[in-house]
Amino acid sequence: TAEPYTRTQYCRWPCECPRSPPRCALGVSLVTDGCDCCKTCAKQRGETCTEADTCDFHRGLYCDYSGDRPRYEIGVCAQIVGVGCVLNGVRYKNGETFQPNCKYNCTCINGAVGCVPMCTNSRPPLVWCPNPKLIKMAGKCCEQWVCDDSRKIRKTSPRHISSAAYEGEDEAWQKNCIVHTSPWSPCSKTCGLGISTRISNDNDQCRLLKESRLCNLRPCEVDITQHIKPGKKCLAVYRANEPMNYTISGCVSKIPYRPKYCGVCTDNRCCTPYKSKTIEVRFQCPDGIEISWKIMWINACFCNLNCRNPNDIFADLAHYYDYSEIAN
Repeated sequence: TAEPYTRTQYCRWPCECPRSPPRCALGVSLVTDGCDCCKTCAKQRGETCTEADTCDFHRGLYCDYSGDRPRYEIGVCAQIVGVGCVLNGVRYKNGETFQPNCKYNCTCINGAVGCVPMCTNSRPPLVWCPNPKLIKMAGKCCEQWVCDDSRKIRKTSPRHISSAAYEGEDEAWQKNCIVHTSPWSPCSKTCGLGISTRISNDNDQCRLLKESRLCNLRPCEVDITQHIKPGKKCLAVYRANEPMNYTISGCVSKIPYRPKYCGVCTDNRCCTPYKSKTIEVRFQCPDGIEISWKIMWINACFCNLNCRNPNDIFADLAHYYDYSEIAN
């Protein structure tokens, strides 16, 4: 007489589930197990399945127990016979996974095509970029963010300024690399020595690197309002009568300079540079070492109502029209 067969109990109650659900591989469904207890990663085609370990029904799979006669306890995930898919003139089998291009990974599910994007980690540039733009980069599948500064002239700019005054960004082809240099950021201080930065990949490795230069919009120790002409409310540019030497951490520039500074206004306007260049200044340090620093050289300033704190990193977030939630 054959011994009675005791069926294996794969489900246990009450349910004991981990605090956090598992993280499934890309394209694998997170489903409730066959015991109706816990979240689990669905079994895929060819994997073993039980009453507890369910197959990925989102991919049209079912647990085939036919190979486990007469117990019918452990099966293999198999494809439900269904309708195939046609995409761009190409026919795919039901359950088949394919890539129509490098940007998407797709699966045919009973006549319908579901796709998972592969370009998921692209984020816009930091706040130094007022107009981020996605472009196609040579040798890369996913588009990359660059800074689009095509709107050179601002509404508050004076009429006599040509577009060349706002040329702060260069872009050209160089050895299969799009050379891109962002505009210099506003000076970190409204008076005294500060720092201005920009991003550029104009190097042999075509790598985006951060560049810095010193800047001094106006001296803190000078009351520029005393130099405003009678009847006027602004002095756009201030320049000291005598040349001076730049000083950084005890190091003194080897030659004197007579730089221009942006002035001030007695009303609500502020004066900011609209035309400048970068110069290289050599310094002599007390220990005899010579160093070199890039310094912003102001050519002209413009007084307008578009004033903001240069240290306010949130001021540029208004330009992210597609990322309005960042400013909330």
